[in-house]
Amino acid sequence: MAETLPLQAPTLAGAALPAVSGPRATLLRNVALAVAGSLLLVLAAKIKVPFWPVPMTLQTLAVLGLGAAYGSRLGAATVALYIAYGLAGLPVFTNTPPVAAGPLYLVGPTGGFLVGFVAAAAIAGWAAARNASLPRLVGGLVAAEVVMMLLGFAWLAFGAQMASGATGVGFAKAFEYGIQPFLLGDLVKLALVACLARAGWSVLQRRG
Repeated sequence: MAETLPLQAPTLAGAALPAVSGPRATLLRNVALAVAGSLLLVLAAKIKVPFWPVPMTLQTLAVLGLGAAYGSRLGAATVALYIAYGLAGLPVFTNTPPVAAGPLYLVGPTGGFLVGFVAAAAIAGWAAARNASLPRLVGGLVAAEVVMMLLGFAWLAFGAQMASGATGVGFAKAFEYGIQPFLLGDLVKLALVACLARAGWSVLQRRG
């Protein structure tokens, strides 16, 4: 029975690291995974990769990857834990420093994208569940990306508190500076997560 348990798990993390000792072991495993995943997000936020038209961080890759590996609930909770670090004042976000972390960071230009990360991880977790078809996986990851971009765009355009004192930068500038430069890079990261999720399930199924 222990050998077949990983294939019954709905998430990659659950299949790779099955907790067979009961609810307490499952809770401890999930806490450890959330902490490890949140630290991975910190690292991903600080790494900049040369790309066209602008350098990209690995943060979106980590968000979608954690959602795909952890599932909706644990994936979203892990991203929320990462945001909590920043709200507590730790310099975990891409622009900290020089921008100061803390609660006010979320009302700045990138606050909508951070909230979008939580939603994106949840959707990616649903998309990458065990036995998910390729159309569901790809479609779900695209939906996760779209929701994240829409939340970030809407906040940047109309709600963000700018250094100039203005509220938002308007529709055109939000798309020009907050969306358009990152579309190609995010599509590459989305494709990579889809390939890794499929490969991960294939490896676990062969082992099972």
